[in-house]
Amino acid sequence: MAIYLDNAATTKPCQAAIGAINQCLTENYGNPSSLHHAGLQAQLAIDGVRRTLASILACEPGCIYFTSGATESNNLAVRGVAGAYGKHKPRVITTTVEHASVRESFRQLEQAGFEVIRIAPDSHGVFDPNAFVEAVNERTCLISMMLVNNETGHILPVRRVFYGAKRKNPQIITHCDAVQGFLKVPIRISELKADLLSLSGHKIHAAKGVGALYVRKGVRLTPLLFGGEQEHGIRPGTEPVPLIAGMGAAAAELAPTLAQRSQRVAALRAYLLEQLSPLPGITVHSPEDGSPYILNFSVANIRSEIMLHFLESKGIYVSSGSACSKGANSGVLEQFGATRAQADSAIRVSLCPENAKHELRSLVQAIAEGQATLKTAK
Repeated sequence: MAIYLDNAATTKPCQAAIGAINQCLTENYGNPSSLHHAGLQAQLAIDGVRRTLASILACEPGCIYFTSGATESNNLAVRGVAGAYGKHKPRVITTTVEHASVRESFRQLEQAGFEVIRIAPDSHGVFDPNAFVEAVNERTCLISMMLVNNETGHILPVRRVFYGAKRKNPQIITHCDAVQGFLKVPIRISELKADLLSLSGHKIHAAKGVGALYVRKGVRLTPLLFGGEQEHGIRPGTEPVPLIAGMGAAAAELAPTLAQRSQRVAALRAYLLEQLSPLPGITVHSPEDGSPYILNFSVANIRSEIMLHFLESKGIYVSSGSACSKGANSGVLEQFGATRAQADSAIRVSLCPENAKHELRSLVQAIAEGQATLKTAK
């Protein structure tokens, strides 16, 4: 049986999500914009998920907007704020380790004439919140920082950065890509001081193709799409009711067990580190105080893609980095202090509570075999 250790790329849909999706495909299949009973039932299903997510985040249901996924949520947040506020405040701030959807959105803004400030971690991979606060001025409209890095599991100081930024400039809009943190680490909107927060369905054991964006009441966004009044015109287009229902079902099932799941995954991560420790040439890039769900490490002198496909031949699925980078080097590991050679030989193992110790032993055994048989990286 295959061993799946790439849960930061996507997760297996849970039975609750599958059941909710099937129910909306076979029974509750109306268009939520239709005025008849079938349309009303579909709209009620969407509203129920809105309430579920709002309860988890401790916000008002009306602040939740559904999208096609985190990439759209991040684009809508970054480009939407820039469109609404950027004419008079053309300065934006972010980090050098963001997901590609945030990184490329800021690159597009830069090409459009915005002043983009990118702040890197120090040589130990730690961000100084004061560096962000110092970069804020009266011409700054947006600051965007992810909660958990998708490649290494670093937890970024979002709360301290956003609090400091808003003390200096109360009008600044704050955005957090919380995709790898949602239902894995505790999140309360008010504590983060986030005006915008991006979520993804398929990272929480729901289906691909659905996500959400929290938008604080009063924050204006310029839409990316036009042609309908769904989601109050912020995200027009017929809502994918089955996918939204699946996301709500998965979130409702996972929310009560956050602490227990984190404890179990932390134990698995510690066990994997213990098993890896006797192997030569292993360099760990994930911090001890990071997300327990992600462990990134290099296997010296063996390129990532070579080791990845060797493990695949053993029925073990891991990643060489962000799935959205299609295996290409994103530069994130080097920002956190890895050398280029280490980045080129990095493996990301991302866990879920359904993983087991025997799977991790099989992984380590396969890595050891790969070290003994694979060609040295150039």
